[in-house]
Amino acid sequence: MRMHLVAAAAVLAIAVPAGAQTMKPGLWEIHNKTSGGQMDQAMAEMQKQLAQMPPEQRKQMEAAMAQQGVKLVPGTGGGMTVQMCMTREMVERNDVPMEKGCTSTQQKKSANRIQYTFTCANPPSSGEGEVSFTPESYTSRSTIKAVVDGKSETMTMEGTGRWLKADCGEVKPMPVPKR
Repeated sequence: MRMHLVAAAAVLAIAVPAGAQTMKPGLWEIHNKTSGGQMDQAMAEMQKQLAQMPPEQRKQMEAAMAQQGVKLVPGTGGGMTVQMCMTREMVERNDVPMEKGCTSTQQKKSANRIQYTFTCANPPSSGEGEVSFTPESYTSRSTIKAVVDGKSETMTMEGTGRWLKADCGEVKPMPVPKR
């Protein structure tokens, strides 16, 4: 359950900046760090498992992530670093895309900031956050509340992103949900 919540939070944090209308399309490097409750332990365990994974199994996992438009890259300072391709369509949507089963319940937008609240069905969770951006970078902070192993937990996810280049190369875009 904890690993699923980590993955859901990571996907949410990666997807949120795609809605910023003035951001540049192309290849982005995104770093997210989660803290709070059992999430620190779960993230550390996930990183340990990745480091110990046999090369063939890691290739399979990377291929599955690539199908979702995400490429895992070595990171420092804890957390998770990925590369993601943001298409012009993703940038122009001008909303906060959500993981399947999650809905944005409120959005407040300004020229370079989006504030949002959300709820997710699986795992049951809710939260709020804010993204501040320029065309080539962003910072984000989210607070997520969930029940993990029967206990209420609150975690904080902080993120940064930077535009690398217009050509995404081998990194494919995340699937865009149908409206």
